[in-house]
Amino acid sequence: MATIPHHHLHQLAFIPSCPSSSSSSSPSLLSLSTKHRSFKILCCLSIKESTNDHQITPQEPSTPTKNNLRVVLAAGGTGGHIIPAVAIADELRVSNPNIEILFIGTPNSMESTSIPSAGYPFTSIPPVKLFRPLVSLENLTLPIHLIHSIIHSFKLLKEFDPHVVIGTGGYVSFPTCLAALLQRTKIVIHEQNSVPGIANYVLSYFSHLVFLSYNSTIECFPKKHNCVVTGNPVRVSLRQFVSRAVARLEFFPMAGEEAKVILVLGGSLGANAINIALLNVYSQMLLEHKDWYIIWQTGVESYNEMESLVRNHSNLVLKPFLHSMDLAYAAADLIVSRAGAMTCSEILATGKSAILIPSPDVAEGHQFKNASLMADVAGTRVITEDELDSTTLGTAIEEILDDDALRAEMSERALRAAKPDASAQIAQHILSLVESSTKRM
Repeated sequence: MATIPHHHLHQLAFIPSCPSSSSSSSPSLLSLSTKHRSFKILCCLSIKESTNDHQITPQEPSTPTKNNLRVVLAAGGTGGHIIPAVAIADELRVSNPNIEILFIGTPNSMESTSIPSAGYPFTSIPPVKLFRPLVSLENLTLPIHLIHSIIHSFKLLKEFDPHVVIGTGGYVSFPTCLAALLQRTKIVIHEQNSVPGIANYVLSYFSHLVFLSYNSTIECFPKKHNCVVTGNPVRVSLRQFVSRAVARLEFFPMAGEEAKVILVLGGSLGANAINIALLNVYSQMLLEHKDWYIIWQTGVESYNEMESLVRNHSNLVLKPFLHSMDLAYAAADLIVSRAGAMTCSEILATGKSAILIPSPDVAEGHQFKNASLMADVAGTRVITEDELDSTTLGTAIEEILDDDALRAEMSERALRAAKPDASAQIAQHILSLVESSTKRM
């Protein structure tokens, strides 16, 4: 079977551009009580480091109970799809402990290990691989693969008989939601980015609710009355307080109170351009600023090369990926990162100043649009990859770290723009949707 690629279907660009709008807002919502919960996700998404290294066997769905609420979540490909789906599932489980949840993904993929490790049943359907550009020989067999996946999804949904199907993106979301449409099962989707891709744009016509991360994204959808702005559900651990002092002990036990920490992220696979720019400036920065420290996530694919080039330094922690992201965010004064939708939401939720370097490889500039919104709402600095070099990056870092007032302002604006209760709001809407439809039956 083909494995799911690391880029994802929903990031295919919606053709019209979206006008900026700040007037749209989400309706008032009942807040759900939240409990401290802990879950772990393996691979590059680990929220808590796994204590065992054996391979996790996906949990098969049990026979559904007739009277229980049953929910299917279709998510996969990257952490940007998986993390929101797990956060939503957690909130639904808190609200209704008897709920039955089934995740659908693709085999031999990130979700095939991360979802079972989070404690949820998982099953898979054949992946639908979409190549870019859209008009290409590789896409000639796309309809066949799509029909194949829809048939598999249809059988799974018929057996599980869910009250609602939730799509959070990835190749698996589109065929699963189409199968739900054929079975007349309620569909809701969540769009993480500031501009939707083709898949979510098409699915929005059939969805009962479309959850969005940004007010301006409403203008991108044809059925605006179904749109609800909730924000992106962020990792549970990031919503739990970890003190700056405790977090820094994890990385730099000898750092003083005046220390300033830079957290460098390039996504789960890393960002070669960011790694190279930092490689050419980190040594000089640490030499000139004795109280500066760097936590550097290189990405799995780049780690060996970076490790061979980077000299050992007491003020530098080099990792292929970070398991304890809550500690990394809490320890940081400044984030240098790509502009993935989930990373942007996590920066807002943790109230961090940031420099974003959007990936030019993501379909039709999704990350650039995410970064532009971050600049508007939180004063985030944006450096395009064309502008990026060691001098540009080093100058931007110095300007922010040397200005305490600027960092405080960026932090305040980020926290004001954050929506930390996104998963609770989404869960409340889903439960209300199912309850109202059940009453009418």
